[in-house]
Amino acid sequence: MATVHDQGIEEYFAEFEPPEGFRAELLRREILLSGGTDIVHNRIVSEVIGQIPRDRWRGFATQHLAFPGEVSKPQPDLVVIERGRCRRSGWLVPASDVTLLLEVVSLRSADRDYGLKRSIYAAGGVPAYVIIDPYDARCVLLTEPVGAGEEADYTVQRITEFGDPVPLEPLGTELDTTDFGTLPAVRPHRRP
Repeated sequence: MATVHDQGIEEYFAEFEPPEGFRAELLRREILLSGGTDIVHNRIVSEVIGQIPRDRWRGFATQHLAFPGEVSKPQPDLVVIERGRCRRSGWLVPASDVTLLLEVVSLRSADRDYGLKRSIYAAGGVPAYVIIDPYDARCVLLTEPVGAGEEADYTVQRITEFGDPVPLEPLGTELDTTDFGTLPAVRPHRRP
């Protein structure tokens, strides 16, 4: 349940203007700023957007989300919703309208993408969450969310190496990963 303090930070975040070249997210009561992304990161997002069947789905890059009972306003790299959903205006898409979320791991986002955001997205009941990791050259597809709050998680995890297709059953398609770029390996950053 949100407290008065939570309402204050949500109101502050709604009016917050990040410095030019940065994006801001509210993740469990913390405002996080992220700088620009690598070209490899942007190419991957572009490749995925190009593979989403446009007759049924819309893909929005860097769209903020709203989760009921959660003091978080994440901004995933890609939000996929069914055409006809979320037809109103505003800066927040309700999590209940989302079919799939995607994050591309960057040098400083690994812990958030594999941990914090995984928990937030599962708590919000988002049916599918894809983590694309150009450092490990793999995709992690998470489905069947369960639980609430910080204990929420996905019960099904499928790991696919770059070059192999990722079955995106919620969208009725497969994701071709053969053209996904990689980045030099960094310190181990995988979470179980």
